[in-house]
Amino acid sequence: MKKTIISILFMAFAFSFNACTKERITDSSISNASTTDASTKGRIVSVDQLPLNAVNIITMYFSMEEILFVELDEDDFPIEYEVTLRNGTELTFDSEGNLTEIDCHRQRVPDGLVPENVRTYVTANHPGTFITEWGKDDFLWKAELNNGLELVFNNNGEFIHYDD
Repeated sequence: MKKTIISILFMAFAFSFNACTKERITDSSISNASTTDASTKGRIVSVDQLPLNAVNIITMYFSMEEILFVELDEDDFPIEYEVTLRNGTELTFDSEGNLTEIDCHRQRVPDGLVPENVRTYVTANHPGTFITEWGKDDFLWKAELNNGLELVFNNNGEFIHYDD
């Protein structure tokens, strides 16, 4: 009898744990939860609130990754969507769904998200390295390499200087 009760409790726990797993971007049943947390700048929103362009970028480059959460940051102007993936990648999109920053931590930023002339510059001048973070900083673009070096580029993707 004890074994039966323990088995039932274990199965109930496993079922409820499985039901709490995060959903993939292709799942349309995501709730419209909206919560505020003191440790975040914005509120957590559902994936279906992302602009279409942001959804397309995530689907194209990160289709195998789960989205842990989407944070809508309305405190700053312009409005931003911050997306965190299961593998730790963090993406920031503007209100139109344009990618403004991506941090893959120790992983390579997908080539299609970085201008070709920036990739060419990095390959030619820093062989054996790759871009782990790419983003807009005011009117300039910054690339961080896997060796920790930060490079600054203008809007045309031309190298300007190293950042400290």
